[in-house]
Amino acid sequence: MAEVIGVKFKSDGRVYSFAPNNIEARPGVKVIVETARGPECGEVATGNREVPDEQIVKPLKKVLRIATEEDLKRVEENAKKAKHALSVCEKKIASHKLDMKLVDVEYAFDGSKILFYFISE
Repeated sequence: MAEVIGVKFKSDGRVYSFAPNNIEARPGVKVIVETARGPECGEVATGNREVPDEQIVKPLKKVLRIATEEDLKRVEENAKKAKHALSVCEKKIASHKLDMKLVDVEYAFDGSKILFYFISE
């Protein structure tokens, strides 16, 4: 058995398991977690619980900390930047007459990456 915390990154998104790293968190609390893309902010969907080892996707990444006010401000700033980036990208798509539809833009928590989600043939 292993102790995990379930975290989701979008309100209707999938729940991912993380090692609690000696942190007790209840649902609704914002946390900073280690991901393959670097640190990200997510919301606890399921608090600390024990699950069988077979149900864990390894390697199990860690909860780094409960999100601070500064972390939450960064998330808010990133959302504003993403909105601006979406607008700029849509203009570029139109000016270059590209056959694609921009779906979403997402800034990495640390600001090191911008992800553009789009649909195209």
